[in-house]
This record gives sequence, structure tokens and C-alpha cells, in this order.
Amino acid sequence: MSEAPAAPHAESADRDRADGIDLPLRPPEPRAGWRVLPARVLAMCAVELQKLRHDRTELYTRAVQPALWLLIFGQTFTRIKAIPTDGIPYIDYLAPGIIAQSAMFIAIFYGIQIIWERDAGILNKLLVTPTPRSALITGKAFAAGVKSLVQAVVVIVIAAVLGVALTWNPLKLLGVAAVVVLGSAFFSCLSMTIAGIVLSRDRLMGFGQAITMPLFFGSNALYPLSVMPGWLQAVSKANPLSYQVDALRGLLLGTPSHLALDFAVLLVAAALGIAAASSLLGWLAR
Repeated sequence: MSEAPAAPHAESADRDRADGIDLPLRPPEPRAGWRVLPARVLAMCAVELQKLRHDRTELYTRAVQPALWLLIFGQTFTRIKAIPTDGIPYIDYLAPGIIAQSAMFIAIFYGIQIIWERDAGILNKLLVTPTPRSALITGKAFAAGVKSLVQAVVVIVIAAVLGVALTWNPLKLLGVAAVVVLGSAFFSCLSMTIAGIVLSRDRLMGFGQAITMPLFFGSNALYPLSVMPGWLQAVSKANPLSYQVDALRGLLLGTPSHLALDFAVLLVAAALGIAAASSLLGWLAR
């Protein structure tokens, strides 16, 4: 009676053991979401830095608008003293607001990129990976924060050249970086949430242009709350950009601020933005 031939898998395993190779019997399990999140965030940030490294055109062109705000608007209103700023030059008062504005203008159109990724088929490929949707959104949100941080450095350099009395305390500058990243994370998530609703680049451009100016002028970036009418003060208090500007002024200029409240609002806003954008990511990919 002849023996049954050995199974191919058994022969392969015996051969591997004979060659001194110890292969796993099971494929490795995918990493859990909480372990994927930091890697995804770092990967997205690295991608954005690579883009800036290979093409600095965007960096130069985006520096024009804040420079004009500081050179023309800031210096003109410093001379006429039309806006109360508690004794500090208006250009100093304006600089943190322009930093926040520049970061918001970068982040608010970030949804266009995710729509382009959907049209190119990249988004569907990302969604079939084990990476949680919240990790994808968080990575993109903080990548927007990295781009905004580079822009903030440019604005700070321009302000310093114009003689704005900014702090150079390393700890406060780290706080400035955290404020810029958190604010950008919220506004990029707002953009991606709108992208998940409108599903079109043209519509997103329209919505982005429709909300950027109200967000900017409905904040304390250009003038203090005390000179606003009552209804605009209510709008400003519900606007995350106001808390970002307040924190930047407190850190860069040393003016009275509410840093604990500002950071708390920005953290909650960023978390809610990530949750909203993540919930609509599947709808966007359809």
C-alpha cells in the first residue's frame, strides 16, 4: 500500500525549516487605529514639506497678501490712530491677526485637494486600507497646519523687518506654533466637511470664498470687540478665528488674553471638525 504524498504546504514548511528560515504561520495583524494615527499624521506632514521643498512658488505668492496688509493697511492705520489698541502701535496689533488670516486662507481651500484625490481614485485606495478614516482626516488636517506654520514664519519675519515688537521667547513661539496648527486643523476640516456636502470643486470654491471674508471681518483680527456692534460681538465670540487671534496676541505681544480658554476652544473645534469630516468621507468617495 503506497503512502499518500505529503501536502505541498508541509513540504514547503519542512524545506524552510531545513534552510534555516522560520516563517510566521499567520500574517501579521494590522495595527490598531490609535497606532496608525501618529504615523499617518507624520506621513502627511512629510508629504506637504516635500511639496514646499520642490516648489516654493506657493510660498512666495502667498507671502504677498500678508505683506500688503502689513505695509499698507497696518502702517496707514498706525498713522491715523482710528482704532483703539490699548496704547500699542496698530501694526503690532494687526500682525497676529494677519498670521491667523494667512493660516485660515491656506486651510479653508484644503477640501479641493481631497476632491482631486477622489477624482484621481486616490481616496478610494486610501479608504480600503486598514487606516481609520479619522486618521486620514487628522493627517490631512495637521498637514495643512504644517503649511500654515511655514506661512506664519514668513509673516513673522516680515513683521520683524517692519519693526513690530514681537517676542522671541522659545516657549511662547512653541505656543504660537500650536495655536497656528490647531486653528489650521479646524479650518481645513471645515473645508473637507463642506467638500463632503457639495462634492464639487467649483461649488467648494464658491463656498470657500463666501465664508472666508465673513470669518475674517467677523473676528477680532482687525479691531477689538469693544468697537463692534452687539450682534457682531456675538458672531465674533462664536468664531474660532477670534480665539486664535487672541492667543497669538497674548503670546507674541504680551497683551491681556485668555490662553486657557483660547486653547480649549481651538482643541474642541479641531476635534469636532475631524469628527464631522470623517463622517462625510465615505459619502465623498461615492
